[in-house]
Amino acid sequence: MVFEKSDNFEALITCFHPDMKILIVEDEQGICRFLSEGLQEEGYETVIANDGAKGLEAFFEQKPDLVLLDWMLPTIDGIEVLKRIRDADRVTPVLFLTAKDTVANAVEGLRTGANDYIKKPFSFDELLERIKVHFRNHTDDDNRFLGNVRINVSSRQAFVDGQEVKLTMREFDLLLYLIDHKGTVCTRDEIIRHVWGIKFQYDTGVIDVFMNSLRKKLMTDRDKGIIRTVRGVGFIATETDGKDER
Repeated sequence: MVFEKSDNFEALITCFHPDMKILIVEDEQGICRFLSEGLQEEGYETVIANDGAKGLEAFFEQKPDLVLLDWMLPTIDGIEVLKRIRDADRVTPVLFLTAKDTVANAVEGLRTGANDYIKKPFSFDELLERIKVHFRNHTDDDNRFLGNVRINVSSRQAFVDGQEVKLTMREFDLLLYLIDHKGTVCTRDEIIRHVWGIKFQYDTGVIDVFMNSLRKKLMTDRDKGIIRTVRGVGFIATETDGKDER
């Protein structure tokens, strides 16, 4: 079937495995069909975009688990596509597929944020094994836990007792930061700097608004503080229940 986001964007999608979605950004139709059909046979869902602009739209709309990215693309080249992906997402694995074969090209791609670099022509079996390795490595680091809360970094989903709860982008970033610093008191200045990206003096009261909303969604409160307030300092994520220090 055809996925359509807007009049200027369409990507071919065939769904086989709901948990593993691969975006193929490639302008050569024969390679697209070859990759898509081979990956489908292995049980993956595939999304195809035939130029850089469509690839970016597909990435942000479809939220793939892995990207196969050609270097030489119409509209926006692969390096620029990768830069824009990495500006928003530093987690999803991106594998370059390219005829460019110099060491300088490989270094440029990896420095830009690619996880791997595969020269054309390539063996599908080799590509498949590399994909499996990146999925395995990616999945191992994908989930974070805090008490009865689990978050998936790649899909940016949060779960309480196995049930998904919808978080805003900022709520998710706040929760992720606290979990990644579990057991350590995170000061308000640290949170505003790392979660909001604000490096100058700023009213940190905005944190309380998001913290109150986050606690409600996670069904945790001040008397069962997996996220506790440390008065006059900041917040701490903890596996144990306990009252806020007031």
